[in-house]
Amino acid sequence: MMTEKVKKYDLLLRQAQSLAEGETDDIALMANLSAIIHEAFHFWWTGFYRVIGEELVLGPFQGPLACTRIARGRGVCGTSWQERRTLVVPDVHQFKGHIACSSASQSEIVVPVFRNGEIIAVLDIDSEHLSTFDNVDKEWLERIVECFL
Repeated sequence: MMTEKVKKYDLLLRQAQSLAEGETDDIALMANLSAIIHEAFHFWWTGFYRVIGEELVLGPFQGPLACTRIARGRGVCGTSWQERRTLVVPDVHQFKGHIACSSASQSEIVVPVFRNGEIIAVLDIDSEHLSTFDNVDKEWLERIVECFL
């Protein structure tokens, strides 16, 4: 039996695949993916940081003001980029080197976006609640960002 969360993600994946079909502009796709994820789950912040040179630069997002640039290995986003893996952080205050763009953020998930073996961006989602994200979010969000392949 599918949980409500899985049902939402299943629908989101199909929407994401439809949005990505024939779309050649990464920023346009990032904007729409941010919007549909944010609308479906009402997270605190949902968006992308794009790899530009040696840093992550703020891309399309939904939510309050965000950090503009993040160095490789810094904070949850920079660490996900450096380690080339999804990070699920139940309590951002326990994450060494967390960058507090918003004091309301309590938990976070960051998913690297790969294309041809290289990370082109990270999907960053923050929640104002502790322990919001789990392996279900990790699995489905990783599938959603595969739309960039």
